Amino acid sequence: MAATGWLGLTSLGSVHTAISLIAVFAGIVALLRYKEITLRTGWGQVFVWTTVLTCLTGFGIFQHGGFGKPHVLGIVTLLALAAGALAGRGRLGKNSRYIEAVAYSASFLFHWIPAFTETLTRLPLGAPLLADAEAPELKAITGVLFVLYIAGVALQIRRLRGGSPVSPAQVPASS
Repeated sequence: MAATGWLGLTSLGSVHTAISLIAVFAGIVALLRYKEITLRTGWGQVFVWTTVLTCLTGFGIFQHGGFGKPHVLGIVTLLALAAGALAGRGRLGKNSRYIEAVAYSASFLFHWIPAFTETLTRLPLGAPLLADAEAPELKAITGVLFVLYIAGVALQIRRLRGGSPVSPAQVPASS
């Protein structure tokens, strides 16, 4: 087992966590500023590429044994990002913009599941709030996150149907 440091994380775990925090921040900014995550904005690009890096670094973390649920979530996240990218280019038919919103929002949701799990099973140091990743409280949190995801996607689809998607002309050069 690799040596652990900050919060009991390996060096790779620390890098993975730092990259994922950048991705989450970029996702929040994209959603607040543009009401969606899309590769047509700088913040969307930061979100997508740091999420890819988060997944790739996550594949090398085996703190809880071998290949497991977190690795499956990484694969599903990469698939969601790929679907979002294809849809964002209009390659998935007339509903591409909706598929893009659903896919990128799903990848944003997928950041929050391990974020809550890792935080609540590690902190406070020495006496974490939850004993392990199977705690019933985490299932409830995941349920709330899913409801928030559905509400967010519904709002995005409603906005897209209203004809006000982000176009490259609307995006400031400094984003």
